[in-house]
Amino acid sequence: MAKRINKNDPGFNDVLLATLLERNRAAENVDSVVASILEEVKERGDDALIEYTERFDGIKICQQQLKFSAEEISSAYAKIDSDVISALKFAAQRIEKFHRHQVPKDFFYTDEVGVRLGLRWRPVDAVGLYVPGGSAAYPSSLLMNAIPARMAGVKRVAMVIPTPKNMIDPLLLGAAKFCGVDEIYRIGGAQAIGALAYGTETILAVDKIVGPGNSYVASAKKQVFGTVGIDMIAGPTEVLIVADRDNDPEWIAIDLLAQAEHDSDAQSILVTDDPSFADRVEDSIEEHLGGLNRREIARSSWENNGLIVIVDDLSLAPELVDKIAPEHVELAVDNPDDLAEKITHAGAIFLGRYTPEAVGDYVGGPNHILPTGGSARFSSGLSVLDFLKRTSVMQCGPESLKSIGTVAIKLAELEGLGAHARSIGIRIGKG
Repeated sequence: MAKRINKNDPGFNDVLLATLLERNRAAENVDSVVASILEEVKERGDDALIEYTERFDGIKICQQQLKFSAEEISSAYAKIDSDVISALKFAAQRIEKFHRHQVPKDFFYTDEVGVRLGLRWRPVDAVGLYVPGGSAAYPSSLLMNAIPARMAGVKRVAMVIPTPKNMIDPLLLGAAKFCGVDEIYRIGGAQAIGALAYGTETILAVDKIVGPGNSYVASAKKQVFGTVGIDMIAGPTEVLIVADRDNDPEWIAIDLLAQAEHDSDAQSILVTDDPSFADRVEDSIEEHLGGLNRREIARSSWENNGLIVIVDDLSLAPELVDKIAPEHVELAVDNPDDLAEKITHAGAIFLGRYTPEAVGDYVGGPNHILPTGGSARFSSGLSVLDFLKRTSVMQCGPESLKSIGTVAIKLAELEGLGAHARSIGIRIGKG
């Protein structure tokens, strides 16, 4: 049974905070181990990658096998059924269309004193895409990473993917080719992040690293930040569903389990104003669990991290959502826009009874790579903007520099920066 709390209970906020902190605890302190791995990769390059791949993934490879060959990638693509290709194409078209709307435009204008000002956008040159591997295949995440990079105009996308015990689903290689990614390396973990950040004899360094991974990958991304950019530090997935009694409890139950089946550390939260409806949802969860192929994972997630919050009125839900700042929010109510307008902190919001979060994972269009663990308070989901840099542009003529330069000279002198003041003054006869 999931934990159930009532907003009117004494100490509600303390219980809620303790529940969230417990779930978001670090699984283990891996920073020192990761630091050692990164240093080895930085110093020894390919040799370190080969050794760590044998140690952690259980396979022996030589330098030439670090990179998947064009033949291996094409062969994997050829194995994908035509109906799967059609599904990937359908999803890709919707994702591309949504992300195309995000591409910003340069702007320039001349102000009232004649100074020309502007802002221009340019893509990063090279991006490293981390894709979890092994027996699990999540081509949807590959689409969500690769397509916005392409929309931004990134010239080079290098993909790394672990192959423990030499296992890899051909679908991932084929989907990569479908997305236009043909530089793929069979390495994973912290060593893969190090290779992308520092470069090796085989792998050229990139400018930014994106994509989810385990605690070692997350720690490595934190530690290489500054040498390269990163997208975010993603934790276990989560959903918060606001639902009234007019919902079918089976629908809400399976939505909660759809998040729970990702990972035993995932979290599913139900907020409702009807305790009896919450009872029916819990009964439906038990019924659904028996038919899930990942039922043990889903059950562990629900029983250990699941949470039901009872409120007097669903008008109180936005305040609760903002306090938790969840990755996904479903508003399964009659007028979801009214509640959504009052929510500030959420990675993504799904409006109404017919918009399950699961559709957003695949074919909705918006990106499903979103901030977790309360980080929606200060960050956003992956977008085209994550692959672009903005540069300001300024141009003065003799008269416009004179118009604004005297004030700049005054400010420079106040700060004791004489060369700054003279740099301006020498051009306008005040130097």
